[in-house]
Amino acid sequence: MRRVYIAGVGLLGPGLEGWAASRAILAGIEPYAPAAMPRPTGTGLPATERRRATLVTRLAVDVAGAALGGADPGNIVAVFASSGGEVEVIHGIFEQLAGPDRRLSPTAFHNSVHNAASGYWSIATGCRGAVDSLCGYDDSFGSGLAEALLRCGLDGKEVLLVAYDLPPPFPVAEFRPLSAPFGVALRLRASAAPGVIAELRGGFLPEGLPATRLDDPGLESLRLGNPAARGLPLLAALAGDRDAEIRLGCGMGGCLRLEVRPWF
Repeated sequence: MRRVYIAGVGLLGPGLEGWAASRAILAGIEPYAPAAMPRPTGTGLPATERRRATLVTRLAVDVAGAALGGADPGNIVAVFASSGGEVEVIHGIFEQLAGPDRRLSPTAFHNSVHNAASGYWSIATGCRGAVDSLCGYDDSFGSGLAEALLRCGLDGKEVLLVAYDLPPPFPVAEFRPLSAPFGVALRLRASAAPGVIAELRGGFLPEGLPATRLDDPGLESLRLGNPAARGLPLLAALAGDRDAEIRLGCGMGGCLRLEVRPWF
């Protein structure tokens, strides 16, 4: 199994406005109450880029910045994982192509690629590390975490995992319904250091064992309603300051088995 250390968490979802504000809810100390998610701001982007960035890119940038907590992102490796990516932009392009004027906006085309969010992030932060952008359908979070575990510690670098998805508009939503927006980011280190909040060991199991569920019905509904929220059992273990074993879907017919050991 691969061992890493979690040094930061970024979180934004309905009723979960940031990691610090959500820990008591995820730990089961306070009840979960779904509420409209604050609109992502993309504060980490320069003003010119922020104006062009889509909502899902702003969501990714917001949670990424929160996980870093002011740490220098210039040399960090990043893994961006999203099931739908820029699905609203793709929807707009479909509408344009279905109409009488089929000329596409260069800006819309620029923003339509799956790695748009990671591209905005790299430009905004001056990141010189490798940046991956991947999709694993409902297993996007687990696939991204598996990639992050493999990359963490190579050349001594930290890894930033960013998972994010927004519900698509109609009619795409008829075929790919997501219930709510959600974004989460984890800052991973290969070695322990002051500020580390948990040790995480992870490995791939070829058996497709069921993923870990949540006891709270509202949080479980959120977990099932957005691929990025499939990481909620991991966040709940971190918030509860308790050792835990968790399984996440990560594609390839198997699952990712995690051992979580919080640090105090």
